[in-house]
Amino acid sequence: MVFSSTLFLFYFFPAFLLLYYLAPARLKNFVALTASLLFYAWGGLNFLALFLGSVVLNFFIIRLMDAAEGWQKRIYLILSIILNVGMLFYFKYTNFFLENFSAVKEAMGGGGLTWEKVVLPIGISFFTFEKLTYSIDVYRGVNKPLKSFWDFMLYIMLFPKMIAGPIVRFHEIADQLTDRSAFDTIDHKLAGLFRFVLGLAKKTLIANVLGQEADRIFALAPAEVSAPLAWLGALAYTFQIYFDFSGYSDMAIGIGRMIGFQFPENFNNPYISRSITEFWQRWHITLGRWMRDYLYSPLGGNRVSTGRLYANLWTVFILSGFWHGAAWNFIAWGAFHGLFLVLDRLFLLRIYQRIGALSIIPTFLITVVGWVLFRAETLSGALAYIRRMLVGEWSGVPNFTREFWFTLLLATVFSFMAALPRVERWELGTLSADRLALPRAIGMSLATALLLILSVSYIVGSSFNPFIYFRF
Repeated sequence: MVFSSTLFLFYFFPAFLLLYYLAPARLKNFVALTASLLFYAWGGLNFLALFLGSVVLNFFIIRLMDAAEGWQKRIYLILSIILNVGMLFYFKYTNFFLENFSAVKEAMGGGGLTWEKVVLPIGISFFTFEKLTYSIDVYRGVNKPLKSFWDFMLYIMLFPKMIAGPIVRFHEIADQLTDRSAFDTIDHKLAGLFRFVLGLAKKTLIANVLGQEADRIFALAPAEVSAPLAWLGALAYTFQIYFDFSGYSDMAIGIGRMIGFQFPENFNNPYISRSITEFWQRWHITLGRWMRDYLYSPLGGNRVSTGRLYANLWTVFILSGFWHGAAWNFIAWGAFHGLFLVLDRLFLLRIYQRIGALSIIPTFLITVVGWVLFRAETLSGALAYIRRMLVGEWSGVPNFTREFWFTLLLATVFSFMAALPRVERWELGTLSADRLALPRAIGMSLATALLLILSVSYIVGSSFNPFIYFRF
């Protein structure tokens, strides 16, 4: 079940909100947890018992860790890490390693392997990171472990963030798991509803329209793709993945605000970045911070020699690519971004500083090429597509519908208008406001109604409604 489906919008979500708001304060967590279990069971019933078992084990391992001292405390932490990373490795990467081992074996004259494909449970990457966050934060003394097992389960399985984040660290909502009264206001509910509908509109009215053409172009054989068509396909996907994923994050954050949770921001106009370094401060922010604090810093961070620092950056981003998907093109995508992070530190940042705002252009073009690696089904397919972008024939203007051209224009405007500092400040103030003055509240209400009508009309009238990050 995805947020942009008719099942969620017309049945699950209204029923959940009605029960949640009618429930007394002491039962609100019970309603939220029950809804979360039903939400996950709808799409992953076969794995529900497995996840519940892993949550139970984590809860008691961390309780034991908190009571232990010295080397015993570290043993419990290691046990928790092995449990969570082991589950992720088995379900997400077994097929990848067996496929590659089989290919090597065949290349050396042996017979290929046969095995039953391991099915990937939805949301496992986000589940894993949040369970690891809880373990490590308690080990570091950032927070004491929760006393209630049910509160811990709610933290892990809370449905707005369950499938695709944002990645919420335990300490960010630890207090809210037991008391959300400070955020139980009309202003927060209205702002949350607006944020949800804004995300729904980004996903349905922009991402879906561009995604249809991106899918069509990337499905063509390389010989059928001219350079203009290749660039338009890459641009369509570039905007599709942003409005799809940021739209989902907006919906998650909006639902959270409507029930008293304050989730961290996950996107901040990434395409106005003036370097790849800045891009990763604006794109999938919660993943970038997680990688920095739980992987990059333990490797030594910036406190090591220059050569080791570059190696650490590359290692972190190769692992980031591999986290997104068990395929060589994802590894290449991570290495590609890692390369430009290193080049930023070597000389690119100095060049970008000299050209000022114009540095948005080369940064965006680098990002577009990187998304081809991310979108293509195989690494060889990605390289063939990039080759068409760079050396393909520049003949003719691709024939698209007016809807596509108009949506591409809207996506471009909405992606880059925050390059004006005043616009970015207005956006941040509108989306993060705790109190709404009457004119702003009226404006939000009208915008919410209009966007909701347009979005629902699109969903009802179209069968194309994918969600890109559902498989990660």
